[in-house]
Amino acid sequence: MKSKLIIRLFALSALAISQFSCTDLDVDIKSQHTEFPNTERAAEAILADVYAAYREALGRDHWMIQTLSADEAVSVAIGTDYYDGGRYREFHVHNWTADNGMLPSIWNAASTGITLANNAITLFGSDKEQFTAPARAIRAYYYFILMDNFGAVPLITGPIDAVPARTDRADICRFIESELLAVKDLLPTTVSVATYGKATKYMAEALLAKLYLNWNVYMTADVTNYTSSMPNEKLNAVVAMCDSIIASGQFNLTSHKFMEKFRPDNGYQVKDFIFAVPYDREKQQGMTYARFWIHRSGQNQFASLPQSVGGTFRVLPTYLDKFSLEGDERNASYIGGKQYYWSNYVEDKKRPFMIKTSKRGIDQDYKGADADMQFDWQLETTREITLRPDGAATLNAGNDQKGRSMGYRSIKFYMDVAVTSANQRNQSNDVPVFRYADILLMKAEAILRGATATNGQTAQSLVNEIRSYVNAPALTVAPSLQDVLDERAREFADESWRRNDLIRYGKFEDNWGFRSLYPAGMSEKFRRIFPVPTTVLNVNTHWQQNPGY
Repeated sequence: MKSKLIIRLFALSALAISQFSCTDLDVDIKSQHTEFPNTERAAEAILADVYAAYREALGRDHWMIQTLSADEAVSVAIGTDYYDGGRYREFHVHNWTADNGMLPSIWNAASTGITLANNAITLFGSDKEQFTAPARAIRAYYYFILMDNFGAVPLITGPIDAVPARTDRADICRFIESELLAVKDLLPTTVSVATYGKATKYMAEALLAKLYLNWNVYMTADVTNYTSSMPNEKLNAVVAMCDSIIASGQFNLTSHKFMEKFRPDNGYQVKDFIFAVPYDREKQQGMTYARFWIHRSGQNQFASLPQSVGGTFRVLPTYLDKFSLEGDERNASYIGGKQYYWSNYVEDKKRPFMIKTSKRGIDQDYKGADADMQFDWQLETTREITLRPDGAATLNAGNDQKGRSMGYRSIKFYMDVAVTSANQRNQSNDVPVFRYADILLMKAEAILRGATATNGQTAQSLVNEIRSYVNAPALTVAPSLQDVLDERAREFADESWRRNDLIRYGKFEDNWGFRSLYPAGMSEKFRRIFPVPTTVLNVNTHWQQNPGY
């Protein structure tokens, strides 16, 4: 067979032959396609599936896992609703196991993306670098996801007859680096609607910068031995990648106001976005963040939504405290207190958001004679989050209005008010993976950690570029590493980077929220990577589980 494609999935169906396999060993793979991908249009059609492979995971489970395992938010149970076998609680208190029902989503989606990329690369052939380079870059991104979350993973780059052993995390890291360095100058340098959501030179450089900033994390053979004081030999490489993106002149912070960047009508026009995953409530579904943030009784607060909302996500008070800089537009990421109707992204202070309830409806423990007398009540959320007396086992805050209203809510990825019942709560908000703001803050952090400052930029000037565009007070002294971490908290809330940041800073084991319900989680450093899902190990029986699980 001239172009045999026996690329086997290593997700749930580890030994299932992929869709491009052929049965006639004498048939050239090119003869099976009426239009072999010799044209850009044909190649784009094949690459579309590669790019889309992680869309559903990023739109829910990936976001939930990165957010709930960090100090950003907690997902509470509302009475008997949304406990869901403890899958959300486990990430908050850090006692997840390989049986958690959300972990396979990350593994399987990234693995599928790698398989599809491998198929595309083999199909294109080695002489079509303009087609294979994007596939290799996005494959490197999927390997980054697997490595960052699970450590060692199987390294598969082409046709195989059996799934190999897992490759050490450090070697996967080096592979990602080598791939991106090999292809970055072959990738498009045009930033336009035609390249939006696709691999470009700047996407590759942003991923390299992220890889280099975490290099000492990924090079530590035993994750429990990592400390934030370990030397990082790649800090100057972080700066070099950031400088290349800055020098391109293709990106800026100011094309849109901060909150405008994350609305349902965002897209290629946002010059802060280096690489984003596009979503559309009808054609590119999977993004449902607002469903979990909107108050359980707030179905009509932003529009007359056709379906109920979950309302289980609540920002932790200690994280909310970071959003307190005077004049900072990012403070609007969260809403709390007395609630009002919203229209066209603006809170209408003349229209209090009223719901019909009773004293017992507000507080289920109220026993007065007038407990069930109905009245109109302005919904009001509180900063603090308190569990029911018997709520520790499920993180139950209660299903009365008091319980439903604990905790402020994120409106950063504003609800898509044009959603219909047929859209099943899907939003059209594109999700940025790499932003120009991240480039500036990664460079600032690298300089603070010991990299050589370049182009007259200092950690202070870089942070102040961020502060300036959101109208926050400028720093008057050089920032500390903690200052940069706090700036990242304000800038990238709800963007799935907080877990990564906390691990790099050595703060993933800190105490927050309700973590005291499982005190061991604050010393179990093996949780810096997740276990390989049980469903994956069941079909890859020659693999060993990650230590500690």
